[in-house]
Amino acid sequence: MTTETQTDQRPVLVVDFGAQYAQLIARRVREAGVYSEIVPHTVTADEVAARNPLALVLSGGPSSVYEPEAPTLDAGVLELGIPTLGICYGFQVMARQLGGVVANTGLREYGATDAVLEGDGGVLLGGQPETQNVWMSHGDQVSEAPAGFDVLASTAATPVAAFGNAEKCFYGVQWHPEVKHSDYGQDVIVNFLHKAAGLAADWNSGNVIAEQVARIQEQIGTGRVICGLSGGVDSAVAAALVHKAVGDQLVCIFVDHGLLRKDEREQVEQDYVASTGVRLVTVDAREQFLSALAGVSDPEQKRKIIGREFIRSFEAAEKALVAEAAADGEPIRFLVQGTLYPDVVESGGGTGTANIKSHHNVGGLPEDLQFELVEPLRTLFKDEVRAIGRELGLPEVIVGRQPFPGPGLGIRIVGEVTADRLEILRDADAIARAELTAAGLDSEIWQCPVVLLAEVRSVGVQGDGRTYGHPIVLRPVSSEDAMTADWTRLPYDVLARISNRITNEVRDVNRVVLDVTSKPPGTIEWE
Repeated sequence: MTTETQTDQRPVLVVDFGAQYAQLIARRVREAGVYSEIVPHTVTADEVAARNPLALVLSGGPSSVYEPEAPTLDAGVLELGIPTLGICYGFQVMARQLGGVVANTGLREYGATDAVLEGDGGVLLGGQPETQNVWMSHGDQVSEAPAGFDVLASTAATPVAAFGNAEKCFYGVQWHPEVKHSDYGQDVIVNFLHKAAGLAADWNSGNVIAEQVARIQEQIGTGRVICGLSGGVDSAVAAALVHKAVGDQLVCIFVDHGLLRKDEREQVEQDYVASTGVRLVTVDAREQFLSALAGVSDPEQKRKIIGREFIRSFEAAEKALVAEAAADGEPIRFLVQGTLYPDVVESGGGTGTANIKSHHNVGGLPEDLQFELVEPLRTLFKDEVRAIGRELGLPEVIVGRQPFPGPGLGIRIVGEVTADRLEILRDADAIARAELTAAGLDSEIWQCPVVLLAEVRSVGVQGDGRTYGHPIVLRPVSSEDAMTADWTRLPYDVLARISNRITNEVRDVNRVVLDVTSKPPGTIEWE
C-alpha cells in the first residue's frame, strides 16, 4: 500500500498485512505527533533501509502465520535494528521469525478481553492498571516468546499476550491498541514511540502546511491550475493549500451538477470566496448530468458517470479560461483534488484490500484525463484535514461541515436519478439537517446521510386517504475517520420531529425509517 511521501520527515512505517486497520494504526501514530506512512508486507529489507524509518509497526491481518500462503515479512527487515512494534498478526509474525512459538490451541478471543500485566509491564505497559480491557481478534496464540524477550501481559487464553526486548527495542501485543475499545490502547502506541523508541512529537498541521506548500510550488511552478470546489471540507482545504502556494495561478471551478443539497450553490459562491479571496467560476451543468444519468440505477455506474462528467465539465471550463487568458498563452495543466486516504483505500488502492466502492475522484476518473493531478491531502485523514483548514483560517462553517460525497445526492437515491426525485430528497435532507442543528447534535455525529428509496413504495394514510409513497432512510453515524462507524443513538424526540416534518412537508413521502447498521458490515453511504 505504498503512497507518495507527503513530508520530508523520516516516517514511522506501518507494514500492512492486509487489514484495513493499518490505516487506523497510521492515524494513531500521527495522533502521537509522529508522521507515518504505510507500506505493503512485501516490502524488502533494502527498501525499508532506503526509507530510513524512525520505527516500524507491523499491522494485524486475517491469516494464520503458519499457513503456506500467509503474508510474511522479509527476514532481513528485523535485522536492520529499527525499533519495531507488532500488533496482532504482526505480533505473531515477529514471534515466529525471532524464534518464538505460534500455535492454534483451539482457544479464540474476539472482542473485549481482560489482559493481566506481568511484573511492571515494562516500558510498553508501565503505569497502566494491572488488569485492563483490551480488544482481541485472533484464533492463534503466541505460546512461547522468543529468547531474550520478557512476557509483559497474558490473558486466560493467551500465555504471551505482550512481550518486549528493551535492548533491541522490539515489542508486540496480541490485542489491537489502535481501536478505542482497548482502554489504554493509545498509551501503548505512545509509550512505544516516545519512551521505547525515543521519538519526538514534532509532526503537526503547521508542518504539513509548510511542506505541502513547498511541494505544490515545485510541482506547479508557474503553471496554471484549476480546482473543482464542491463546498465540502476536502476540496475547500485542498484549494486553500494550493491558493496559499501559488495564489492567482489557481482558479476554482464550482460545478453545479444538480446533485447538491438545498442552498449549497449559494453557500459556496458566498462563504468560500469571502473567506479566501480565490477566484471562482460557476458552471451550470445540471442538464448535462441528469441527461448522462438517465435510466441508470447501478451505483458503480452512477459514480463513474458522475466522475466522467466532472472531468468533462472541467475541460470545458478550461477551454473558456484559456481563451480568456490567451494574452499570456499559459495553458491550464493541473487539476486539484481533495482525495483523502480513506478514498484511496476503499477504491482498492491498498495491498490485500478489496474494492469496496469506486470514489469519483479515485476509481472513477477517465483514462484520457487531460490534467496532471495535484492531491495535497491524499495520505491524510478527515480530522487532519480539518485541523489544516483551521490553521489556514477557513471559517468553521466550512471546516466543520459534515462529510458529503462527491457524487452528491446521486448516490443517495437508490434507483434512477431524476429531477423530481432530487427535489424530494433535497427537501427531506434539509429538514433532517435543520432539526439536528437545532438540537445541537452536529458535533455528536459524523454525518447523517438521508436516502430516498426511489424504487420502493409503501402504503400510508395521509389526509384520511390511502397513499403509496416513498420511504426515506435516516443514516446517522458516528466515526473518527470513516474507516469504521457506528450508528448514532439520536434522541427519540429529535427523530420524531424529523419524521413528522418529512412526512408532513415533503410530497410523495409517507414513511421514515432509521438505519441502525454499523460499518462494517454496512458502508456509510447506501451506494
